[in-house]
Amino acid sequence: MSQKSSASAAKPAAEKVVRDTRRATCKHHSAEDKIRIVLEGLRGEESIAALCRHEAIAESLYYAWSKEFLEAGKRRLAGDTVSAATH
Repeated sequence: MSQKSSASAAKPAAEKVVRDTRRATCKHHSAEDKIRIVLEGLRGEESIAALCRHEAIAESLYYAWSKEFLEAGKRRLAGDTVSAATH
């Protein structure tokens, strides 16, 4: 019985180690880095796949950043339009 309880106690500890390791090894990109990478992709000088390999990021991450970037621009432009209409 004690082997079973120690095995179940070890599982959460192992999961915590994996989670902590992933957090420690995960690269966090600044907003400036994200913008730079998205703008490089939009320029089209190299393929998105090549850009992502060069920056060591997943293509899906690039496309998520790109979508956020374009949505933020759209919201900003919509806000400017409302602001101009009220002045």
